[in-house]
Amino acid sequence: MKIEIKGLNLIYRNGNHAVKNITLTVEEGMFGLLGPNGAGKSSLMKVLVALMKPSSGEVLVNGENIQKQRKKLRSYLGYLPQDFRFFTRLKTWEFLDYSGSLAGIKNRKQRLQTVDELLDKVGLLEARDRKANKLSGGMKRRLGIAQALIGDPKIIVVDEPTTGLDPDERIRFRNILSDLSQNDVTIILSTHIVGDISSTCQSMALLNEGKMVYSGSPDDLVKQAEGHVFNLRLTQEEYERVKDDLHIISSIPSEIGWDAQVVADDVSGFDSQIIEPNLEHAYVYYMEHKINGVSINI
Repeated sequence: MKIEIKGLNLIYRNGNHAVKNITLTVEEGMFGLLGPNGAGKSSLMKVLVALMKPSSGEVLVNGENIQKQRKKLRSYLGYLPQDFRFFTRLKTWEFLDYSGSLAGIKNRKQRLQTVDELLDKVGLLEARDRKANKLSGGMKRRLGIAQALIGDPKIIVVDEPTTGLDPDERIRFRNILSDLSQNDVTIILSTHIVGDISSTCQSMALLNEGKMVYSGSPDDLVKQAEGHVFNLRLTQEEYERVKDDLHIISSIPSEIGWDAQVVADDVSGFDSQIIEPNLEHAYVYYMEHKINGVSINI
């Protein structure tokens, strides 16, 4: 399904302009929405799933305005909010069974089969009879993922889905979404974790302070950081001198002091080697150099 966002603004009653004039088209497949905390991602997600009405602008799904077609939208929508809630007295399978009923699976036998299939897919089958409020934080997140997927939705919107998941769980979830994206499904993944985007998404947008500051492929964003990512071999004295001025991506102790990966425009005077950027490097470079206009020199 094709999602068109046109001139979208969202202003809260307190005057906070959370979403600022966003125009964007999202096609079938995996789409990543990346940005720092407070960038407006969750506010945009709430408008996209018709939980909030925009102050101006519109969202169209296959040409239909979602504010006028809320019931229809929710018949093919799966949504995992950042603040996922559940009924604490229900067992894990009971909550998912209830979610399946809301998603329109009327046949009880089919619904229970779907419940167990999804619990198995997210690694919760052994915990099916445990009360939902007795699950660990990561398991609760996995339950939220399962309820977003029940009913074979054609649009899946997930807001910070891997928060609280360990590395294995994060990989499992990304693989689930990647598999689903091959089946004519539109998936919007909102996150501040760069690795979630680089591992799964063919296209993306970058939000900052409510504005869309980049739209395109992750590869094209990475290209903008080429020639600006270095590995520096620093003595302890050099490291102490520049650590507060550098955008250090990673650093490990070395025989002379530190090996540090940095994003910069100029590293003259240091023992340096240019390295190929990844999306994390590109995100840091773009946010500082392209958006904030800061010349990154040391």
